Amino acid sequence: MAERYEGPADRLVWYERLVATQPDVERKGATMPYTSRNLHMFSFLDSTGTMALRLSDDDRSRFVEEYAASLAEQYGRVMKEYVVVPDDLFGRTEELSDWFRRSHEWIGTLKPKSTTR
Repeated sequence: MAERYEGPADRLVWYERLVATQPDVERKGATMPYTSRNLHMFSFLDSTGTMALRLSDDDRSRFVEEYAASLAEQYGRVMKEYVVVPDDLFGRTEELSDWFRRSHEWIGTLKPKSTTR
């Protein structure tokens, strides 16, 4: 039997609601839900219920300033391109969907990753 997300159920509902705002984006990952485009991940929901978005330099600076957000950290490493979505913003799908769209659009400007190693 496949493993499933074991974080807070309400966070998974919010994340799926957010992903649904972009019809051409598919939620992936069973234990760690995430989204990607051209094999570049641009959002994820970790097991604690923390959501992170990958943003361009300008959008990341604006997001951090506007929401007093921090950079995401996973396994003791700072993920310099990802911001943590503050708890009070996470449930506001309409407001957050603009940032999600920006993230998706920006990732689309990156060179696609190769599927071969």
